[in-house]
Order: sequence, then structure tokens, then C-alpha cells
Amino acid sequence: MTIVLRRLQSLHRFLAGHFFYPALLSSALASVVLIGRVYLSGKGTYAFLVWNLTLAWVPYLCALWAVGVHRRFPWWALPVPFAVWLIFFPNAPYIVTDFLHLQARRPIPIWYDTILVMSFAWSGCFLAVTSLYIMQTLVRSYLGRSVSWLFVAVTLGLTGLGVYLGRFLDWNSWDLLLRPRRVLGDVLVRFLNPLDHLGAVGVTVLFAAFLFVCYVTFLSMQQRDRV
Repeated sequence: MTIVLRRLQSLHRFLAGHFFYPALLSSALASVVLIGRVYLSGKGTYAFLVWNLTLAWVPYLCALWAVGVHRRFPWWALPVPFAVWLIFFPNAPYIVTDFLHLQARRPIPIWYDTILVMSFAWSGCFLAVTSLYIMQTLVRSYLGRSVSWLFVAVTLGLTGLGVYLGRFLDWNSWDLLLRPRRVLGDVLVRFLNPLDHLGAVGVTVLFAAFLFVCYVTFLSMQQRDRV
């Protein structure tokens, strides 16, 4: 029994130190609001948000996986969790784009649906910034502060592009594995002809900037807690 309690305490400290509980609370709130909507309307209009939030948890869990690998194995074991994390990372902030589905739907007032989508979007953004923080911390421990910020910049740029590919071209993260040529072809066309694809450039840059501000805000709160 003592060994079990020690392991549970160790797990609790690990999860608490990696923002698990606020992430869980945010997701629970979003789920409760959705359940309330289904109950009041008798329809599962926004049920797709559950799947999107599930995908948003994948990069966070990959970040915890990376921490576990970092503690138990040499550095060369890290590329796998890093790669999986990077592929699925855009799914976390992607939920912000679900505001495009927001419209008046009787009998539910639009203010309720606004809070509903907002709660899911907040959960996705929180999962994004916390997992990015965890991964940047790992990069900094191996390669230093400057490289870790380069890592953040590249990640957010790719994330902005990933959100564009998902929202406007209907690509999914797993399509990078199943249909890599077609996905990379779409990316290459827009990269080589940016003036012909200003929408892609705009979404990529603005979304990356939005996430950067979210991340810096999160970091400022972390630093405040240390003072």
C-alpha cells in the first residue's frame, strides 16, 4: 500500500507540475456546457467539438511522453515523441477556427453557443501553450535558450500553416503520413507563389502571431509566479 501511495503521489506531482489539472478543468467545463446544450436542444449540433478537443489533447500527451523519455532514455530517443507532437500540435489551437460555425440556432440563444465555442477554444489554446512550454523547456535543456526560441518560432509558423491546411483545404494531421505528397504539394505551391495565395499567407502569419502572443502571455504569468 505504501508503494502504491508513493507512486500516486509521484504521479500527482508530475501532473501538477505540467498543468494537467487546469487543462482537465477547462476541458470538463467545455464538456459540461456541451452536454447542457444537447439536453436543452435535443440535438448534437456542436458534438464535433468533442473530437476536436480530443485531438487537442494529443500534443499535450505527447509532451508528457517526451518528458518521460527525457528522464529515462538518451537524447536520441526524443525525435519520435517530438515528431508526433509537432504533427498533431496544430490541432490544439485549431479549435479557435470553430467560431466560423457560430450562428443563431433556435431554441438555444447565441450567447450560450458563444460561451460553448469559447470554452472549447480556450481549452485548445491552453493545451497548445502548455505543451509548447514543456517542449521548449526540453529543447533549452539540450541546446540552450536561443535555439529553444528558434524552435518556438518555427513551431508557431508551421502551426499557422497547419491551421490553414486544416480549415481551408481539409487536410488532417495523419494525412502527412497517409498522403504526404499531396499535402506537401499544396504547401509547395503556396510557398513558391505567395502572391497568388495571400489568404494562405494571411492565415499563417496572423495565426502564428496570435499564438505567439498567447504563449508570451502564458510565460509572463509563469515568471510572475516565481517572483
